[in-house]
Amino acid sequence: MSQARARSSRRSSTPEERDAAYLVVGQIVAPRGLRGELKVRVETENPDRFEDLDHLYVGPERRRYTLRGARQMKGFALLLLDGVADRDAAEQLRGLFLYVDQGNALPLGEGEYYQHQIEGLEVFREDGQRLGEVTGVLETGANDVYVVHGPAGEILLPAIRDVISAIDLEAGTMTVRIPEGLID
Repeated sequence: MSQARARSSRRSSTPEERDAAYLVVGQIVAPRGLRGELKVRVETENPDRFEDLDHLYVGPERRRYTLRGARQMKGFALLLLDGVADRDAAEQLRGLFLYVDQGNALPLGEGEYYQHQIEGLEVFREDGQRLGEVTGVLETGANDVYVVHGPAGEILLPAIRDVISAIDLEAGTMTVRIPEGLID
């Protein structure tokens, strides 16, 4: 098995954000200019993806907006959405998350999973002992780290083949091999 890498958000998401039908791709941080342009913190590994989208979903209600324009500037995406014609309308969207539906999800390679697929998995040792539930995914650069909360408290598991034995999304489980000294 290759490294089990989670993709999508760069931070732990809330239950509202983890709706499996939608993936978080950004968060509106501010209006820009007077014509309704939105400054967006990108929450996807491919910031160019906005240029290929026809529509996005905004906020907890997942309101659908047609994407009229997308460009990048200094690490942010600048987006124009139909129906957001001025600064006041853009200001109303500040802080809301942007989503794509599964049909617009980026394809994953072998051993890659979306963050929402990993979070919530029950974690077991190879001997069947339950360690807890994955509550978050940390991106460290070299490999992801899964945050597991259970009876022993918080455990940080590196998402590498030496530790992650198997992930079964249908069963909702992750099986792990714990190297000596990783946890008490």
